[in-house]
Amino acid sequence: MIQESANGERGVSPSVWRYAMAKRAYVVIDAADYFELMRGIMEDAQQRIFMIGWDFDSRILLSEGRRWWQRGRRKRFPARLGSFIVYLVQSNPRLEILLLKWNLSLMKSLRRGTMLIDLVRWALRKRIDFKFDAAHPVGCSHHQKIVVIDDVFAACGGIDMTSDRWDTPDHLPNDTRRRRPTGRLYGPWHDVTMVMEGEVAAALGDLGRERWKVAGGAELAPCAPQDFSPWPDGLRAEFENVEIGIARTRAEYGDCPQVSEIEELFVEQIRRAKRFVYAETQYFASRAIAEAICERLLEDDPPEFVIINPLTADGWLEQIAMDTARVELVRTLNDADHAGRFRIFYPVASDGTPIYVHAKLMIVDDEILRVGSANMNNRSMGLDSECDVFIDAARPANSHVSPAITGLRHRLLAEHCGVSEETIVAALDRQGSMLGAIESLVPSGKHLEPLPLKHLSEAERALGESALLDPERPGEMFEPIERRGLFRRKGQLMRLRLMDRLRRSKKG
Repeated sequence: MIQESANGERGVSPSVWRYAMAKRAYVVIDAADYFELMRGIMEDAQQRIFMIGWDFDSRILLSEGRRWWQRGRRKRFPARLGSFIVYLVQSNPRLEILLLKWNLSLMKSLRRGTMLIDLVRWALRKRIDFKFDAAHPVGCSHHQKIVVIDDVFAACGGIDMTSDRWDTPDHLPNDTRRRRPTGRLYGPWHDVTMVMEGEVAAALGDLGRERWKVAGGAELAPCAPQDFSPWPDGLRAEFENVEIGIARTRAEYGDCPQVSEIEELFVEQIRRAKRFVYAETQYFASRAIAEAICERLLEDDPPEFVIINPLTADGWLEQIAMDTARVELVRTLNDADHAGRFRIFYPVASDGTPIYVHAKLMIVDDEILRVGSANMNNRSMGLDSECDVFIDAARPANSHVSPAITGLRHRLLAEHCGVSEETIVAALDRQGSMLGAIESLVPSGKHLEPLPLKHLSEAERALGESALLDPERPGEMFEPIERRGLFRRKGQLMRLRLMDRLRRSKKG
């Protein structure tokens, strides 16, 4: 049963919008499987395909060959996303397809050649509609990555149906299948999303329809109830009959209030950790999350924190904004880490090429599994529109989920360390901790490397500390420095930073 508050807006708590049941759920690792999976599911859609994303690129190929979850199809389908969407509405006269993407990504579309042709082809068909979402303050973006099909199936996570995303868990060096529509190759890319069946899909459909209306679209009715589900016969569910929570971020804009459920949920879940927190995130630059971790590290017997990050952010502006802040936060957390329980790693391919981490995932004590669009940076806490879903073993319906969460964590660690799941389990049993297990494995191919912290100039340090390019709320960049930035006049981060500066001055 879907739970929500009376007004349907503030959510069931400051950290959760809704809880809803899922008959089945599965975490898809990396976009090769996700694209192929969604191609088959979209082909089975009966009423509506609703795609919500930061970006779409109609030129990408959804199919690289038959996979294990397909229903024995023998028909031929267009491989390109743009042509496939046209094919779907031509094949099913009852089907409508809606696409909602960030308005500034429209500029990318104008430089994508054949995508302009696809947009025209879509516009000429009444049952294909698309909106470019500009309903947010200046400096914010629409960042959710959601697909809802017939209000009975949904995907939510970090994977956009765009270029530079496709890769397999092998992350092979120089894989010629990892190719942009222009023909140029790109590097290894790691990502995660969750697919779900049941009432949770209807809840995410509500979220999408509300956002569609705010973005200027007509009011949409829910899909009619149907017994058929496009869940593939060959896809084995990791979770069955579970209650899934939904949390959001949205900046205050017009009649829409500020929503910061994701930030509240991160802090709550970190404070709940007894044994460990395992996280994969594109950025590590959030003041609120770092403050929560710092509080835990200062305890006498803190939990273990293992964070998987990319070596550097993707793009020069992101490197300036995110990498400098990461250096400052990690150095401060290292000062708090008296028990040696905090470490950030980055994954590398078998030839030493860094694997870019785009996933947004967190596992706490194998009791909480969280997947979504929100990174561990300030923007995801209060500026950009985000959506995370999570499974919590503490909920009455979820008492059976911990073994499946453990299995997923082992699967992820095995992928990053380039070993079998059996090897990971043996190393964890032998060492008694994730840090010990990771560091005990001799790198012989894919593996995890400790993140090096580069030296920052005074200008870079000032920029990183100010969070000028990564504010927590709209308009914050215009506030005095003591009211914003990574080291505000409260909390343990500020105290440790002052101690660090005192040490530096004595050395000087």
